[in-house]
Amino acid sequence: MTAAPRLTFAIPFLRGLPYLREVLASVRAQQRDDWRCVVLDEGEERGVGELVASLADARFEHRTNERRLGIVGNWNRGLDSAATELVTLLHADDRLLPDYLDVITALADARPRAVAVACDAAIVDEAGRERFSLADAVKRRLLPPAEPWVLAGEPGLRALVRADFVMCPTVAWRLPVLGARRFAEGWKQVQDLELLTRLLLDGEEIAGTRRRAYAYRRHAESATARQTEDLSRFEEEVAVLDGIAARARERGYHGAARVAEAKTVVRLHVAVRALQDAAALRGRPALRKLRFLLSGMSR
Repeated sequence: MTAAPRLTFAIPFLRGLPYLREVLASVRAQQRDDWRCVVLDEGEERGVGELVASLADARFEHRTNERRLGIVGNWNRGLDSAATELVTLLHADDRLLPDYLDVITALADARPRAVAVACDAAIVDEAGRERFSLADAVKRRLLPPAEPWVLAGEPGLRALVRADFVMCPTVAWRLPVLGARRFAEGWKQVQDLELLTRLLLDGEEIAGTRRRAYAYRRHAESATARQTEDLSRFEEEVAVLDGIAARARERGYHGAARVAEAKTVVRLHVAVRALQDAAALRGRPALRKLRFLLSGMSR
């Protein structure tokens, strides 16, 4: 007998049917069956409804948006579409590991006050092969030492703005605690960090585990890759950290404000990208990143 669903996998979808097929298979392969899954289709690519229907599984649902919502709007629709306690905004080009639901629900049970719980992720390429990511390796080194780790108050905010180590698509949001709070419009890359820090400033708790139960795909066609190359990703990170620093100072969290203003990991990331460009003899991209590093980090 199928248990009542505990968690909704909401999949905001724009394009990429082969990846979507893979992620839906990973949902179906979960070791427990108390879930439902809804694909929130922006309507750009044909065949999405047929793919979902071909699964012949009532736990899967396909919804086409009446109008184009954009990334933040579709993420918020994912939160709004769930009638379960927990909802994961599953990226359409990633995949779950088979024990994701076990890991996340166990953590949610262990931290019943947490507004959000997260796990670690393997980094994979276009073909699904695990790859090394320097940025993610650095962020893992900056995780709080406890297992599970817990973020709360000024120390939690300070840790999170030092290095945004919460892998956004692994997060399960606890809707009864989250309430009406949603992602802020206007962002493309940092809406998760903005919401998480806002929740910490509201007095909420966020918990996570070092267990890997998710596969996060990094590939050249992704929005993250494009916005890293054109620097818009870093521009957003600078802007959101400045905003967080201002709100932290208003709250009296002066240590967290100083860390946010320093933007150390963002600076390191831009510098590493510039060095990689220079090593590959990509002179113009390297110079563009160096100029940003020298003049674009204070807005």
